[in-house]
Amino acid sequence: MANFVDPLKQDPDGPKREHRPRVLKGGSVITGIQNSEVAVTLRNQHAGGAELKVPLESRVPDRFLLYVPLDGVAYRCEVRWRRNDRIGVQFTGTEPKPKLHYG
Repeated sequence: MANFVDPLKQDPDGPKREHRPRVLKGGSVITGIQNSEVAVTLRNQHAGGAELKVPLESRVPDRFLLYVPLDGVAYRCEVRWRRNDRIGVQFTGTEPKPKLHYG
């Protein structure tokens, strides 16, 4: 007799994906290169990171500062993955609003 595995059951010892609430927030990737900024949209956000929608033609480094005016804080970010116009980032810390940002 075949031993079937229920695909809906999760391995209790396996990794668990954190709930990521959907959001629609504007933000700015601040690269530090001549005070350049890239306008992005946060698609989901949780305590440890976020998914960003970025313009395809933009160049976003692996580490940067993400300023979210609605939150009033800048997150230090590290890129975890890239797919087309989406970037998944992990927050590694926070900073006050950057002085160079106009908002």
